[in-house]
Amino acid sequence: MPASAPTILATSAGYLPHPRLRFGFGPMMAFAVELGREGLGSDLDRPPRTCHLGTASGDHLGVQRDMWEAARDARYELHHLSLFSMPNVADVESYLRSFDVIWVGGGSVVNLLAIWRAHGLDQILHRLWQDGVVLAGISAGSLCWFEAGVTDSFGPHLAPVTNGLGFLPGANGVHMDSEERRRPLIRELVAEGTLGPAVCTDDGAGLLYRGTDLVEAVTEVDGAQASRIALDHAGEVVERELPVRSLA
Repeated sequence: MPASAPTILATSAGYLPHPRLRFGFGPMMAFAVELGREGLGSDLDRPPRTCHLGTASGDHLGVQRDMWEAARDARYELHHLSLFSMPNVADVESYLRSFDVIWVGGGSVVNLLAIWRAHGLDQILHRLWQDGVVLAGISAGSLCWFEAGVTDSFGPHLAPVTNGLGFLPGANGVHMDSEERRRPLIRELVAEGTLGPAVCTDDGAGLLYRGTDLVEAVTEVDGAQASRIALDHAGEVVERELPVRSLA
């Protein structure tokens, strides 16, 4: 078992500016790799093995190239699971089991959920999660693990998505400090009951779950915060900042 318990790292993070590449991998990606290699023992001498799922960006070749370049620079072994126009491997579950970390990229979470379900990937990922393969991701790759969230997948205006995979309870908010409409909409949706309690991340922050329990919030960017938006006993919306540990 790669991880000591079912593990998800849900983030608005993972990519940082790089002097030569479109982006580089930062402390958040290193943390995901560390989590995925907990049980390796003597195998720790081999390069970290990461699988990138770019379904939310339509398995865009440019995105895959940028991920591969960042992984090369970080000395990670990175491969891709592509589902367009058909899966690029014969046995998806066996293929994914060979990795320390499955990293899900950003884009359209609505399209991601539909395509994963069409291919049975939702059930495969649930089995892998239960067996200790670390699941992680950014933006759509964070929202997908929860029951619900807020997305621009339907168009330029943010809207709720309520058919997430539900591995984790409640709702998720991403990019809270860089997209000003997200916070008020999440608060509104929590108030009316469309969303349950929501755990949210600024750009650069992430949430570590063991099983369905939130263990800690972490950040690779100074000042990035995580918060929980929920109803109090009087039915009023309350936002509470979570303690954040710096990975830097």
